[in-house]
Amino acid sequence: MPLAQLISPTQLADRLQDPRLLILDCRFALEDPGYGQRSYAEAHIPGARFADLEKDLSGPVTPGKTGRHPLPAPEELLARLQAWGLNDDSQVVLYDDGPGAFAAHAWWLLVWLGKRDGLYLLDGGLDAWREAGLPLDATVPTIRRGSFAGHADATLVVDAQQLAERLGNPDLTLLDARALPRFRGEVEPIDPVAGHIPGALCAPFGDNLDANGRFLNPEQLRARFTELLGECPAQAAVAYCGSGVTACHNLFALSLAGYPLIALYPGSWSEWITDPGRPVARQ
Repeated sequence: MPLAQLISPTQLADRLQDPRLLILDCRFALEDPGYGQRSYAEAHIPGARFADLEKDLSGPVTPGKTGRHPLPAPEELLARLQAWGLNDDSQVVLYDDGPGAFAAHAWWLLVWLGKRDGLYLLDGGLDAWREAGLPLDATVPTIRRGSFAGHADATLVVDAQQLAERLGNPDLTLLDARALPRFRGEVEPIDPVAGHIPGALCAPFGDNLDANGRFLNPEQLRARFTELLGECPAQAAVAYCGSGVTACHNLFALSLAGYPLIALYPGSWSEWITDPGRPVARQ
């Protein structure tokens, strides 16, 4: 079974009574950290649990040493997932408002901990669910603790030192998921330094979607990443973004396209720039 799978609103609606189903509402807004929790309390897909990007799916920020959304401690994330009811055979559906960036980050965390099957992103997110006229409710589900036992896979991450040592290697392809103006350093609305890691390619995560906010088909995604990777081996590529979140959208799309799961630089740009000795490129 592939690591990355999509599910449509109607397919999910047909499975709502499946006892193995675990739905995680991953809505979040960088400019309003309380948005997701408020929105979940107002209405969510029946049976969904709420997973907060900063409180549940990230670790504490240490100024000068980590990015804006550090990886959570594996044991703490595992405990949270078990509290949400995750079992080895759980069928997990992840959603956010629509684009899938926060949902894809949760997907990657599950893969990182060893959950390698039964993982789905709701294609089009809650926007697509609403467009289909499907029900919402505000009930917080009763949860039976799960027994999933996972372990973090160190091969899926690259730290700043490891990445710095590989800069200039002709086999390295660095995929930056941020939009082109931020990549070029023309604007920087979040971090104190603008630009990108030298040698990186701009691969905006939004380009994985069509005009309706749905994922491109696997053939289209493979054409996109084939052009970006060129002759470089996919397994040597590294994905990053501003804080290690939207890069996971590219990782999900690569998996949809049939590529092996490549490494993530979790600290990403917001960590890279905390050391003034690390090189920065613009334009």
